[in-house]
Amino acid sequence: MIKTATGTRAHDGLFEPTPAGARWLVVETEEDLVFWNPKTELFATDSGHAFALGEEMIGAAATYSFDCALNIFARPLDWLRRNRDGIVVLPDQWHRAFDKLRDAPRIALAESLLPLYRRHMRPARLPELFVMTSKREMVAC
Repeated sequence: MIKTATGTRAHDGLFEPTPAGARWLVVETEEDLVFWNPKTELFATDSGHAFALGEEMIGAAATYSFDCALNIFARPLDWLRRNRDGIVVLPDQWHRAFDKLRDAPRIALAESLLPLYRRHMRPARLPELFVMTSKREMVAC
């Protein structure tokens, strides 16, 4: 169910309810509430935990059954038109994409998102690497 709220987006990206604010659509996620202003295309969240609209689809077995894929839409309107069959990654949350999507067996991506997807689908940090040569079998601690 989608609700509405009036308010503004604070500098930290959180939603601030105010009676004189703009009207926002509100979508509940597993961990948060996501506010979307269709006129400005801005997003805000209630607590800053949300990664995407529809993020419950990421771990749902039915998402991938019969060789289907997780759909990632570029815009919320596209997501709504497709009956919320997939996700919309919040613009400021792409840095979490690798950790959230790494276990998805198949992904269908809006073409416009391909550069973002490629840039962010890698671990945030890799371990420091030492290469052992044949002369040196162990790395000193």
